[in-house]
Amino acid sequence: MKIYICPQCGWLRMVSRRKDVECHQCGNGKMRLTNLDLEKYSAMSETERASYADAWLYIHSRQKEL
Repeated sequence: MKIYICPQCGWLRMVSRRKDVECHQCGNGKMRLTNLDLEKYSAMSETERASYADAWLYIHSRQKEL
């Protein structure tokens, strides 16, 4: 299992085999692979997942500006 994140809204999704993953929250057609493994993701609370998504969006939005 792999964990993907939507670069527009930050929604996290577990996917097993697909490489082209779409977001069911905002409709973005291209989610990005995270560095989270399934064990770490499963151990996270909803608050921790939201914090991870917020931090990921912040870091990646800053890279676009540079």
